[in-house]
Amino acid sequence: MTKRTMAVLVAAVLAGSVGAAASPSGAAAAPLGMPGSVPGAAAALPTAAVALPADLVAVRTLTSLTGTHRWYAQTFRGLPVLDGYYAVHTARSTGAVSVADGRIAVPSTVSTTPLVTAAAAVTTTSARVEALARQAAAAPASAGAAPKTTVALPTHVHGATLSVLGGRNAALVWSVVADGSEGVTRTLVDARTGTVRGVTVLSKAATGQGQIFTPNPVVTLRNEAITDKNDANQAVLVPAYRTVTLRNLSGTGTLVGTAVRIVAGQGGLATSPTNTFVYTRADDRFEQVMAYHGIDLSQTYLRTLGFTDANNESQDVAVNTIADDNSFYDPTLDKITYGRGGVDDAEDLEVVWHEYGHAIQDAIVPGFGTTLQAGSIGEGFGDYWAATMSVPTSGGYVLPCVMDWDSTSYTTTVPHCIRRLDTTKTVADAVGEVHADGEIWSRALWDIHKALGRLKANTIIIESTYAYTPNTSFAAAATQVVAAARTLYGDAAATAVTKAFHARGIL
Repeated sequence: MTKRTMAVLVAAVLAGSVGAAASPSGAAAAPLGMPGSVPGAAAALPTAAVALPADLVAVRTLTSLTGTHRWYAQTFRGLPVLDGYYAVHTARSTGAVSVADGRIAVPSTVSTTPLVTAAAAVTTTSARVEALARQAAAAPASAGAAPKTTVALPTHVHGATLSVLGGRNAALVWSVVADGSEGVTRTLVDARTGTVRGVTVLSKAATGQGQIFTPNPVVTLRNEAITDKNDANQAVLVPAYRTVTLRNLSGTGTLVGTAVRIVAGQGGLATSPTNTFVYTRADDRFEQVMAYHGIDLSQTYLRTLGFTDANNESQDVAVNTIADDNSFYDPTLDKITYGRGGVDDAEDLEVVWHEYGHAIQDAIVPGFGTTLQAGSIGEGFGDYWAATMSVPTSGGYVLPCVMDWDSTSYTTTVPHCIRRLDTTKTVADAVGEVHADGEIWSRALWDIHKALGRLKANTIIIESTYAYTPNTSFAAAATQVVAAARTLYGDAAATAVTKAFHARGIL
C-alpha cells in the first residue's frame, strides 16, 4: 500500500464522490481541543467500543508491540478536510482505548461547489513552480561556492484534488501537488476565486550528497581529507569498498525486492541476469546498489525489533535523478529521491537512512509532520536513525556526526558533518527551522540510546511513534516515548527517558 498525506489518502478512498450529499445534520466538524482533551495528545477512554464521528473515512490499521492503531481521515460533505485526522489506539494488554482527535472545524456555510476548474488550478500552480525554478537557476552562487547546477523545471504535477481547508479561513480549495525547485509542494488554490491560499512543502528534505560504502568512505578510512573529485574513481577510496550480500531481491535481475524498488536512475536502471551488481563509484549504478542495500538493511533491522508493519512494503526509490545537492521523501508518491549534486547523495548510507526514516514515520503516522515541531521531530529522527544504523559498521568513529562523506562537498570544519546528535541545544535555542530544531530532538534520542543501549532505545522509539499524531508537539511525543519505555521495560527505563527529555527542556 502506498502511503500519502491524509488528504490524498482520503481523496483516493472517496474517488468518484466529489459533490456527494451532505450528512443529514450538515453539522460542522468538531474543533481541536474538545472538552477535556489536549490538541496533539491522545485522551484515555474506558475499555469500550468507541462511537466514531460520522465525518470519517478509514485510512489504515496498524499493529505495534503494545496494541492496534486505527487511523481515519476527516471529511466534509464527501470531501477531504486537509490535515484533519482521527486515531483510535487500543492497548493489547488491557483493552484500554485512547483517541487522538485532530478534526478541524469547518463552518456549515462553506460551499462545496467549485467555480474554478481543476485545470485552471493546475495551470496556476505550474506557473508558480516554474517561475521559482527559473529564479533559482538565475541566482548567483554564493562567494566561494562551486558553480550552480541549472535547476530543472518541474517534471510532474500530480493533479488537483477538491478539498476543504478548515479553521478560521475555511474555504473550498483545489489541492495541487507538484515537484519543483522547493521539492514536493502542495499549493492550495481557492476553488471559488482562483487565488493561491497557501503553499506547503511536503517533501522531507536533507541537503547533501552521498555515496555508499558502509556507512561511507570518511568513516571507513578515518580520513576527513578525501573529496569527491566530480564522482571520479580514486585510489585512496579503493580500501573503502565492501562486498555485501544483497538480500530479499525479487530475482528478476533488477534492484527490486521486498523492501526496496529502484524505479529510476541516472543513465538507466542496474540490471544483471545473475543478480551480480558490482560497480565502482564513477558508475551511476553504484548508488542504486547503495540505496537498495541500505534500505533493505534498515527494514530487516526493524523486523528484528519486532515491527512487521513499519513501512512493510517495497519502497520506491529514484537515484541520481535530480542534479541538485538534495534528497527528499515525497509522502504524496511514497517515493524517496536521492540527488547527485556534490557527492552523490546515495553514496553516503547515512543520507539513505535519513530519508528512509521519513518513510518509516509516514507509514506509521499518516501525514506525519504537519507542524514545525512535528517536522523537527521528523528531521531529528532521520538523523538519529542514520546514526543508529551506522553503529554496526562505524567502529564508533564520530558517531554523533552524520553524513560525513556527503557533507565534504559543502563543509570546511573537521570532522565533516551535516548535523550532529550531541549538541547542547534545548527548546530555548529553537530557531523555527526543522533541520536546526531537529538537533534538539535527536540529542534527546541519542541520550536515550546511550543510557539504554541500541536495542532497547530503538524498540522504545519506534513503538512510541505509533501513538504520535501528525501535528504532535515535542512534549506530546516525548510523553509517548516515556510511556512506551515504561510499558516495555519498566520504571527505570522510563526514568532514563524522562531525564533525556528534561535535559533538552522538552519535559
